[in-house]
Amino acid sequence: MGASSVGYACSVCGCSLSSDWALQGYADRPGLRADVRYEYYEQSELRSGTHSVDRGSLALPNADEIQQSTLNRNVWLGLDYASADNWGVSGQLPYYDRSHGTIAPGDTAISTSHAEGIGDLRVLGRYQFHHDREGNWSVQLGLKLPTGGFHQTFDGGPQAGGALDRGLQLGTGTTDALAGVSYFGRAGAVIGYFAQALVQRPLDTREDFRPSTSLSLNGGVRWLNTSRFTPELQVNVRFDGREGGAQADYDNSGGTLVNLSPGVTFDIRRNLDAFAFVQVPVYQRVNGLQLQPEWLFSLGVRYKL
Repeated sequence: MGASSVGYACSVCGCSLSSDWALQGYADRPGLRADVRYEYYEQSELRSGTHSVDRGSLALPNADEIQQSTLNRNVWLGLDYASADNWGVSGQLPYYDRSHGTIAPGDTAISTSHAEGIGDLRVLGRYQFHHDREGNWSVQLGLKLPTGGFHQTFDGGPQAGGALDRGLQLGTGTTDALAGVSYFGRAGAVIGYFAQALVQRPLDTREDFRPSTSLSLNGGVRWLNTSRFTPELQVNVRFDGREGGAQADYDNSGGTLVNLSPGVTFDIRRNLDAFAFVQVPVYQRVNGLQLQPEWLFSLGVRYKL
């Protein structure tokens, strides 16, 4: 691959974890909430289909790209406003710090990149049919806006100066539509639960690239006990289609990911709490060769005005 070619790599795995149920479509009272979350995960396991791939068994140079690792250290800012008449709006803006290494087709040495900056902004409006804690439906509509850059290049190795795969850029360059539905309820006095489905579909193509359409299915239960600690368990499922366009890595994009996410929220004071979650894959099926994490850790704080 020459210096002007595209360095192909799998798209960054998506985290559909919800640290605040208001961002899934439920708010128990009107007002403004601010959420800051830090997440850390390393995509170091090379997979094909439902199996791990031993890099040592792959000869170099190779006709396929042999990815090494992608280290993610990201910060998410979330804001949510709920009105007194069941309407609400939320926004999430990520700041990415991402290092990537790969061996391109025909190479025997690792090419590296490092990206740091804001990603694509997600804005979701919602209508909550009731403020009844015993059972509540909510619908969401919104957009993912192209606020992140998408012209990153390799900074080291044989591919230095060459364009990095669009799936590993800070942003996709496209505007995507978001549509979802949620249900929240109580199973007894101390058990709360939710279920949500959210579709993300690109509305356009940008510089010969169209990101995949995705469907996220999330569910969770939490124990509403009388202590300051609230344990929670989520199941996060994501179905990704393949990327499209001349700049897409069609063969090595898309798949199905299922994660189990235990966590806990701690009430620091009346309007301030902290949370921590660990997200563990329980099923992974990917197209082609893709990097996936063995676990993801996130922690943060939330303030209710």
